[in-house]
Amino acid sequence: MTSIADLEIFARVVTAGSMSAAGRELDLSPAVVSKRISHLETRLGTRLFHRTTRQLQLTETGRGFYERVVQILATVQEAEAFVSSGHERAGGSLKITAPTGFSRMHIAPYLGKFLKQYPDLSIEILATDSIVDIVREGIDVAIRLSELDDSSMVAKKLAPCRRLFCATPEYLKEHGTPKALADLSKHKIIIENNTNWRLQGPEGITSLKLSGEIKTNSSEIVHQALLAGCGIALRSTWQVRDELLSKKLVQILPQYREAPGVAVYAIYPDKQYIPARLRVFVDFLADIYGPTPYWDDGLVLDSAPRLALKKALLKAEEPAEA
Repeated sequence: MTSIADLEIFARVVTAGSMSAAGRELDLSPAVVSKRISHLETRLGTRLFHRTTRQLQLTETGRGFYERVVQILATVQEAEAFVSSGHERAGGSLKITAPTGFSRMHIAPYLGKFLKQYPDLSIEILATDSIVDIVREGIDVAIRLSELDDSSMVAKKLAPCRRLFCATPEYLKEHGTPKALADLSKHKIIIENNTNWRLQGPEGITSLKLSGEIKTNSSEIVHQALLAGCGIALRSTWQVRDELLSKKLVQILPQYREAPGVAVYAIYPDKQYIPARLRVFVDFLADIYGPTPYWDDGLVLDSAPRLALKKALLKAEEPAEA
């Protein structure tokens, strides 16, 4: 009879994307993982993976087997949680990726509290402003601040991610304050990664493509350039709240904000078999952030866009002049 341990190894190889990555997560050598998978295939009398020197892919049979295995593992996990009255111990190594600035400001300060609650866990954080292939890199969860694209990944919303245009008072005094999106073409723009911004405003969803005097892949560089008065940037409130409250930065074009669907998400590969170490971490962040995150405290974010939208709707309903 196939053991539960072999099923767990098989499922971990699938989610991790390689035997070496699965071995690291399970604290087993790649040779042991490979041997257990080979024994499993021998017992089943079929190939579960197509193996090449660079890639590991499920066979059609392997895919069907995996779908059933995760259901079995989820049932076992539920049974264990029931016996322990929900006090399941989360242990092992948790590998996370998140944007650099967000990691520093809104993840790192809470790691001590988290690890105190779960002393059997260790954490590895890959802080980067680039999108990482979490399956290929063997990452348990990615924290992303964006709209969701079409993906086979699972996403849990942790918090809203409010974005707004801002600049220093000194920059605006020297260059003037833009009153409409079209005015931005006359200003110095600081751009992170994407030059195409999706916004919602009085006219609905708008795409705005601008060229910038400063372009970077780092949110930290954008932040520092913004504070240095280098231009206007579209920033998230999790990064600029303190500067807005202290008037070091000023919000402009308040009738525009982030497109619908932009939020702080936890992204992970498999929705059926979620390890305890992953579940407790995602729930921990969701509890800290919540639907009204602390980084929005004291900011007035909604009144201006709603007022602008209301004015636009009322104007559209006015009878045309004869």
